[in-house]
Amino acid sequence: MEKHLMNQSATLLEALNRLNRLSGSVMTLLIVNDSGAMVGTLTDGDARRGLLAGRSIDTPVEEVMHRQFKWLADNHPLDVGRLREIREMGIRLVPVLDENHHVVRIIDTRVTSTVLPVSAILMAGGRGERLRPLTLDTPKPLLQIGGKAIIDYNIEALASVGIDDITVTTNYLAEQIHEHFAHPIAGVKVQCIREKQYLGTVGSAGLVTHRPGGTTLLMNSDLLTTISFEDFYLKHTATGADITVAVVPYNVSVPYAILETDNQRVISLSEKPSYSYYANAGIYLINNALLERLDGTTRVDATDLMEQAIKEGRLVTYFPINGTWIDIGNPVDFNHARELMTHHNRLSENNR
Repeated sequence: MEKHLMNQSATLLEALNRLNRLSGSVMTLLIVNDSGAMVGTLTDGDARRGLLAGRSIDTPVEEVMHRQFKWLADNHPLDVGRLREIREMGIRLVPVLDENHHVVRIIDTRVTSTVLPVSAILMAGGRGERLRPLTLDTPKPLLQIGGKAIIDYNIEALASVGIDDITVTTNYLAEQIHEHFAHPIAGVKVQCIREKQYLGTVGSAGLVTHRPGGTTLLMNSDLLTTISFEDFYLKHTATGADITVAVVPYNVSVPYAILETDNQRVISLSEKPSYSYYANAGIYLINNALLERLDGTTRVDATDLMEQAIKEGRLVTYFPINGTWIDIGNPVDFNHARELMTHHNRLSENNR
């Protein structure tokens, strides 16, 4: 962070030298006064315009800096909607300021597009029996796709939206997963917790300590998806939901004429109809007040938790995924995911 900070009394020459050293990163300086409060920003363009306007290289930067800069207050949680607005203005470096306008952190939106104030739990305890023999000696989340473990795609996606409190719950071949996360992935030190018994699709969340009043993102670890976690979170908070479940479209086509009946009468016929539904995608945002009920010893599936919440009159809503979602549950899905990632990697290489 310090490399981006400069005192307002520094000269344009000093600023240009500092900007030159920032080449390859974001070439923006955050200008602070003698008390450390941020008062402006300076880019190469600001310096150049100052020189063209007749300023000398000995001019203090406070005379040419940009004073109407964008920033975020150091609140918990951060204003995710405001951060999104700033990012969409094309601003890459976003300072987070405390009540005295001191810079407490800097967000590079190319590296971390947003900072979602949630914890994450990835369920990685399943046996992956439909993928045998691939999973006889390797837990499904560690199967390689495109040269990378399936679970690592999800860790990287979570890290890219500022989630750094990530727990992976394990059971089958747990030692391999714990060893895999002995070192950080995408800059995140992932915590692993082993179930003593199979606890269902959300029961192991009871082994994790949850922040009071917070929200946790739970997901299956063996998914490949391009879900917008930011949109997911904003939908959850905007609706005031207790649980938001990510969903994918699921269509059912009936190859026969379907009769609509009333007692013994046929009222109408529908020839080979198609029905559209939403299917559970295995990704949830759940208020911690609900997760705190889990004792870490009782098997609980996500559907159990949602049904109980609905019965209590709590708000359970849904978020359609607009993009890729692959549940790698069988060899066909696994091969499809490998082909998709191979194609994606080729496109990435061609665009370099």
